Amino acid sequence: MRYTFRVSDADDDSGDADPPAVETEVPNGLVAVGGTLHPDTLLSAYRAGIFPWSSDPMLTWWSPDPRAIFDLATYRPHRSVGKTTRRCGWRFAVDHDFVGVMRRCAEATAERPATWITDDFVSSYTELHRRGHAHSIEVYEGDQMIGGLYGVTIGGFFGGESMFHRRTDASKAAVAYLVERLRAGGFTLLDAQMPTPHLARIGAVNIPRADYLARLRAALAVTAELREG
Repeated sequence: MRYTFRVSDADDDSGDADPPAVETEVPNGLVAVGGTLHPDTLLSAYRAGIFPWSSDPMLTWWSPDPRAIFDLATYRPHRSVGKTTRRCGWRFAVDHDFVGVMRRCAEATAERPATWITDDFVSSYTELHRRGHAHSIEVYEGDQMIGGLYGVTIGGFFGGESMFHRRTDASKAAVAYLVERLRAGGFTLLDAQMPTPHLARIGAVNIPRADYLARLRAALAVTAELREG
């Protein structure tokens, strides 16, 4: 698929003329390149169904078709997750260590040698957290955080950003707990963003972008709250 788009920075007030439009092959879902991670820009993007994914070498913005979600009406965790949680005595928390979750999501592992979560991402999403628009789920084994995830909330929408695990099934357990808390708090949409085989294995489903955007509009009009159970 070919697109014509402009690379620009919304905060550039130098007065220079816009760069020429460039026609090129782009991946499915890429809608813009450039700009900044200012919290207000992030909130506007999420409201439009767009999310940032990478800043190497430039910030990129995405709205894939199809879109991955965890369907709050039908999602059921695998039975092994509950068994592991009980056997290991895992406990869950909301927003006890938001920055810690982001930092762990950014760490390189054997399964994921590098991530897109730079210091700029941590700074901007931490500000969203301060404003009440970003939250973390943590999984603890004793005093050690062994899994977790974080995402953005607006109304009844939760946009999942990244997850990590240091024990088998810990990220799956974080998702299961998140779904439980979102249902209890009145949320209607759990976005998983880009479809991947890993997300499918832990229960995400793919829906057309038009369907996703309709669900997003409805979710943004909902009043919801994410709290510990």
